Amino acid sequence: MRIALDAMGGDYAPAITVEGAIEAINEWDELSIILVGNKEEIKAELNGRNYPPSLISVRHASEVVQMNEPPTVALRQKKDSSIRVALDLVKSGGADAMVSAGNSGAVMATALLVLGKIRGVDRPAIAAVMPTLKGLFVLIDAGANVDCKPLHLLQFAIMGEIYAKNIFNIDVPKIALLGIGKEDVKGNELTKEAFKLLKNSDINFIGNIEGKDIFTGNADVVVCDGFVGNITLKVSEGLAEAITKMLKREISNRTTGRFGYLLLKDAIKSFKKKTDYTEYGGAPLLGISKPCIISHGRSTTKAIKNAIKFAGEFHIKGVIEVISRDIETKMREAEEIALKK
Repeated sequence: MRIALDAMGGDYAPAITVEGAIEAINEWDELSIILVGNKEEIKAELNGRNYPPSLISVRHASEVVQMNEPPTVALRQKKDSSIRVALDLVKSGGADAMVSAGNSGAVMATALLVLGKIRGVDRPAIAAVMPTLKGLFVLIDAGANVDCKPLHLLQFAIMGEIYAKNIFNIDVPKIALLGIGKEDVKGNELTKEAFKLLKNSDINFIGNIEGKDIFTGNADVVVCDGFVGNITLKVSEGLAEAITKMLKREISNRTTGRFGYLLLKDAIKSFKKKTDYTEYGGAPLLGISKPCIISHGRSTTKAIKNAIKFAGEFHIKGVIEVISRDIETKMREAEEIALKK
C-alpha cells in the first residue's frame, strides 16, 4: 500500500511531514510512503533519521502552493506543485492514496481536475469526524463547498452514510440536517428544500438538528453546506482548546490546585484526547474517484502519522468503490420517491 504525502503541505512542512511519515512507517506494516516536494529539503530532513530506506522514497516537485494562494494559482501557474505531483501519482497508479496538509482549496480543485468525480456526484465534500457524548459523528460538508443546492446536500448525506457504515461500522447511521430549529419549516431556502429531499430518500433521516445538539450523539452524520460546516468545525476546535486551557488555569490559580490537578489529570487528558483533531489525522474528500485525505494546516507529527494510517484504512475498506456503486442507485430512488409524492 503506497501513500503519496505532500511533504511541503502545512504550516510546519517539511520537518513535521517527514517526521510523521517516518513514525507511520515505523509503526505500521505493509505501508510505503512517497514524499513529494523539494528533493533537497526532504532529504535534509531524512538525513540521519532511523527508517527503512526501502519504504520511503522521494519524488521531486519544484513548486509549492502557499496557504494564502487561490486555487486558480495551483491549477494554472503551478503545475509542478507538490499537490499536483502527489495527485498525479495516484492517478497513474503509482500511489493508492494522497495525503496533504496544504492549501485545502488547491487540493480540492486539483483533485477534481486530475482525479475527477465519482459518477453521480456533483460536488465533492469534506467529511470531518467530531466527538460526541456517545462517541463521534461525521460532519459533511466541512468546507469544500461554500454555496450549495438542496440536491448537493442529499448527495452529502448519502456519501456520509456510506462513510459512517464502512469506516465506523455503524449499521444504520442516523442522518440529521444542521439548521436553526428542529421544525422543518425553519431555516433558509436551502435547508427547507434539502429537508424535503432527505425526508423522501431511503436514508435514516431523523430531521433537523440545532448546533447545540450536534455533540449529544443523537446523530451519526450531520449534513450542511461547506460554509456553515467549516465555521462549525473551527469554532468547535477553538472552544475545545479554550476549555482545556481554562480548566488548567482555574486549577493552577487555587491554593489546592496542585492536589486538584493530580485528581483531575487523567480526566483532563481524556477530554483533550477526545477533542484533539490530531487523533483523526485528516478528513477524506468524498466524491473524488480516488482516496484523497485533507489534513489540518497546523498538523503535528502525530496528525500526519494518523492521516497516513487513515488513508491506508480508507483505501483498504474500499469506501470509494462503495460510494461509486451505491450513490447513483440511491439518488435515483430518491427521485422516484419524490415523483410518487
